[in-house]
Amino acid sequence: MKKEKFLQEALSIPNLLSYLRLIMIPLFIWTYFTATTTTDCLIAAGILVLSGITDFLDGFIARRYNQVTELGKFIDPLADKLTQASIVLCLVFRYNMAFLLTIIFVVKEVTQGLSCLFLYRKGKKLNGALWYGKVSTAVFYFAMIILIAVPMLSTTVVNLLILITMGVLIFAFIMYMIIFIRMNKQ
Repeated sequence: MKKEKFLQEALSIPNLLSYLRLIMIPLFIWTYFTATTTTDCLIAAGILVLSGITDFLDGFIARRYNQVTELGKFIDPLADKLTQASIVLCLVFRYNMAFLLTIIFVVKEVTQGLSCLFLYRKGKKLNGALWYGKVSTAVFYFAMIILIAVPMLSTTVVNLLILITMGVLIFAFIMYMIIFIRMNKQ
């Protein structure tokens, strides 16, 4: 019976959409690094847009049709973070300032991951993303998709998009750390 329930949850539409997002990561990386034309860059950006749509759909379907699973609570954020990591790592090869963005991204995600693990071991957990995390993710994807889709932007525009993204990531990181510290003190 447990095996059937696990299979049913593992093969739910929201989880299948998360698996699809994981499959899109190497497809995006390959498309990005082999891009030689503007159309190729648009295809790489399109893969990310499709990934974002499937991310929205898996969450919507899971909540709307009561298909939220423990596996989904793990696989969905994993797909999100791996997609974001692949984006920043790809951009490091094209834009100098993306190196700083990568450092901020890694520090934020590792620190937040360890904080969540620490709180979980104390029997506490953060229930879902907070508004500033969602805004941070939206700004991240908006700016990164522009950088990928339009590789001939001026250095000023590129640096501005990266700086805005870094600022929003830092803001979200600080806000989450305040929450983690408060939760730890309770």
